[in-house]
Amino acid sequence: MKVAEVETFVVGNPPPRHGGRYFIFVTVTTDQGVKGVGEAYVATFSPHLVAKMIEDLAERWLIGESPFNIESFWRRSYASGYSSRPDPTLCGVISALEMACWDIIGKETNRPVYDLLGGRIHEGLRSYTYLYPPEEDAYAPKDEPNLYTKPELAAEQALIEISKGFTAIKFDPAGPYTAFDGRQPSLERLDLSERYVSTLREAVGNEADLLFGTHGQFTPSGALRLAQRLEQYDPLWFEEPIPADDINGMAAVAAGTSIPVATGERLTTVSEFAAVLKSNAAQILQPNLGRSGGILQGKKIASIAETHHALIAPHCYCGPVVAAANIALAACSPNFLILECIGTFDGFHADLLETPIKWEDGNVIPSSEPGLGVVLNEDVARANPYSENDLHLMPEIEPQPFKEGL
Repeated sequence: MKVAEVETFVVGNPPPRHGGRYFIFVTVTTDQGVKGVGEAYVATFSPHLVAKMIEDLAERWLIGESPFNIESFWRRSYASGYSSRPDPTLCGVISALEMACWDIIGKETNRPVYDLLGGRIHEGLRSYTYLYPPEEDAYAPKDEPNLYTKPELAAEQALIEISKGFTAIKFDPAGPYTAFDGRQPSLERLDLSERYVSTLREAVGNEADLLFGTHGQFTPSGALRLAQRLEQYDPLWFEEPIPADDINGMAAVAAGTSIPVATGERLTTVSEFAAVLKSNAAQILQPNLGRSGGILQGKKIASIAETHHALIAPHCYCGPVVAAANIALAACSPNFLILECIGTFDGFHADLLETPIKWEDGNVIPSSEPGLGVVLNEDVARANPYSENDLHLMPEIEPQPFKEGL
């Protein structure tokens, strides 16, 4: 069996665009007609250029090769152009093709991918959702009171999510993230963040964990000032409190607060995660398998985390194929903590799959179908091309005024 062809899809995510502006999928087909699907989480270049990168890499290192040779494909691709170092764009491209190969391997062996990585441990996977505004409020002007700036509205939405079955919710009231982070949080944002968490804790009591998100916005001292205000409300984690490349700074934050530090959505390869663990910079790792190197790298990351008594909470702010890869890893990892969901994977995420991801009472139920357990609905993918010019996510590109904390 050899890989015969690949096809890429750049799919526009319709409003309210939960999970990003677009998704980048690839299908890999063998000479025996077996098809696997993958997804890249790459946000640094036009998604159409990324799709070309996927095609180029496949032409060089995958077409004509066995999809079973995961390690060989990965090493050859990683060494492309004499790089052999963590690169989020290259590793996102590799990830998409690698997870498609795992999908093929599972279909050929008639086993779910998690069975090929040690076997299923968890029957259901505890999940969390970001707090999104209600549909009718999603397009309100930014300067009007909204879920992100008014704690009472966040509490109302939190109770709605808990009523669905979620036992954990994530939010990020700490202010805009910019190209000029890290910075000191303003007194205004310190106050809002504390009121936000206090209001949510009062609303949900012990029914749900609170996951405090940031986007690497702060200096280590600024992060500790914020953490000191939040500790009394017992959040489950403090996510990426400082820029992800400052491992020593993040270790100082982790040592200075009782809140577990989580990081990983911007990291890639086992080597970057190993550096985090070696420095005691985080207790919870958040690999996104569409960027961090794929499923086998994800298993390696989870395994070294075990040796440090660290937990994994796979990140997913993208499409349903990355979600399926995350599910496969979570299902076979003894140190799995919680899984990020885009709502309950309904709406457009469900439309993109022939059979939607199964979510029940706060848990994702791993599919028992061979491979990743999902099949891309190619008709839906082709009917929703992405034709805009914006990237998947964008920070503010101008320095923030002093009152916002710069």
